[in-house]
Amino acid sequence: MVASMSPPETFAEMWERLGNVPLNRIHMFPPPGTATVEDVERLCNREPKSLCELIDGVLVEKATGHFKSRLEMRLAHLFGAFLDEHDLGIVTAANGPHRIHPDQIRLPDVAFIAYENIPADADQNTAVPEWIPSLALEILSESNTKAEMTRKLRDDFDAGVKLVRYVDPPTRSVRVYRSPETFVTKSEHDELAGEDVLPGFRVSIRDWFDRALRVRPN
Repeated sequence: MVASMSPPETFAEMWERLGNVPLNRIHMFPPPGTATVEDVERLCNREPKSLCELIDGVLVEKATGHFKSRLEMRLAHLFGAFLDEHDLGIVTAANGPHRIHPDQIRLPDVAFIAYENIPADADQNTAVPEWIPSLALEILSESNTKAEMTRKLRDDFDAGVKLVRYVDPPTRSVRVYRSPETFVTKSEHDELAGEDVLPGFRVSIRDWFDRALRVRPN
């Protein structure tokens, strides 16, 4: 569990804690520091939708984009097909919020939640479940800062996430983390494996990118 911190005394301190995210991603209503789970639900349910994470009482809009969406949807499809044959848990996409700490809601681009992380009496209609992903994958965007993603790593592992992956689209590479400090980098010549979190799952990184980003068949 993340250690509680005293409220920031200045906007600069708050911004630093958020990882110096671009200011246009920080919502001002409700005022930073006062946002709640209900505010995340409100933004997810309104039209047009606004996907926001809740961090220390601040609504931070999630970086999105067409290119990124195609990558995440293709991988979610592959996860889903694998889970149809190996019923180990469920998969969610970027519009599926997870309450990983009392004051934090995260929206991984793709997440796998093992059944063991879901209470037997869980309400399947819960808008923001407290189900900790076993695996969380983020596809990096230009607006994601290094500090923002470093904090997200720390928060995920503190919550109990076992495997985190950061995808860098320009280089077609994936950093696979087992802790906030240790990772291995996979290139497009490698496979993305489920390891002990999703045993048996494997996909070629090159094939994943090629299929997700194809505009017209050759």
